[in-house]
Amino acid sequence: MPAYIIARVKVEDPALIKEYMESVPPILSKYGGKFLVRGVPKHTLEGPIESRRVVVIEFPTLSDAEAYYHSEEYTAARKLRDWVAVAEFVAVDGYE
Repeated sequence: MPAYIIARVKVEDPALIKEYMESVPPILSKYGGKFLVRGVPKHTLEGPIESRRVVVIEFPTLSDAEAYYHSEEYTAARKLRDWVAVAEFVAVDGYE
């Protein structure tokens, strides 16, 4: 069953987040992940206006999503993001 990582990211410095953004795709690929949504314009339909970037990544399984997030490669990439953005990440199973 597919699984998803859903992230909301408040970028403090757009110029400095580029290195992180460029480092992620090869790591995702290694774990079978692919971006479905990556910070494209969004439209709040209900609730407070969402000003953060929204990211949705699909993985073959929840185990793959967790392996990606906890991998040495992504842990190193995350360090590039930690001081230029505030992020929330959630991993969920898809619905059958």
